[in-house]
Amino acid sequence: MTGFDLSAILGNPEYRSLLLQGIEMTFVIYMGSWLLAMTLAILLLAFRMSPLKVGNPIVAAYVSYHRNVPTLVQLILWYFGIFTLLPQGFANWLTDHNAEAIFAVIGLGLCQAAYFSEDLRSGLRSVSPGQMEAAKALGHSYISALRFVIMPQGVRNALPPLINHSVSLFKNSSIAIVVGASELTHAVKEIENLSFRTFEIYLVGTVLYLFFSLIIMAAGAYLSMRADPVGRAQA
Repeated sequence: MTGFDLSAILGNPEYRSLLLQGIEMTFVIYMGSWLLAMTLAILLLAFRMSPLKVGNPIVAAYVSYHRNVPTLVQLILWYFGIFTLLPQGFANWLTDHNAEAIFAVIGLGLCQAAYFSEDLRSGLRSVSPGQMEAAKALGHSYISALRFVIMPQGVRNALPPLINHSVSLFKNSSIAIVVGASELTHAVKEIENLSFRTFEIYLVGTVLYLFFSLIIMAAGAYLSMRADPVGRAQA
């Protein structure tokens, strides 16, 4: 099969259907793992800021593990390791409910939580200590000062790294192919096997990843602008 023919991919209903299914599963994995990561990151941050002395070393160990072990290895450990240790009945239920996607969400979410928690922690640490003192002087309690004064500033400061890591999470969803999740990269590989149009289908896959990554970056830039008082005033 010779010659470049993009219509051989885009003009085929079966290939288009595979691509759409892959895109849908990619966003299911991305959004699921993002929500898991952000929820866990907030809990880790709260645990680290708690009066408990064991909180900081435990969270530090969690962050160190997930930041130093490759995400691919963590996904393989979850699907090919932990999955096999589950009770047979529960394992069968997971298999019937797309276990590949579920473990991809778990693996990616737990890993990304380490990065999100550090982003949020850095954002809070960048807030001047005088802000807490000023809030208390105005009559705020500790919790009220955190909620209305410290946290809004900390989250605003943390937005740039949070956006960068959100884009990285979207791109890392592609490694879910190693556990058999039928996301976009998996769909591209299937279409290559069916069409033998390697360059065309990988070009389509590249453009799709670039397009959706740019959309996420644009949404993040908009949020950063809206969170910035100066940006709101200029808008």
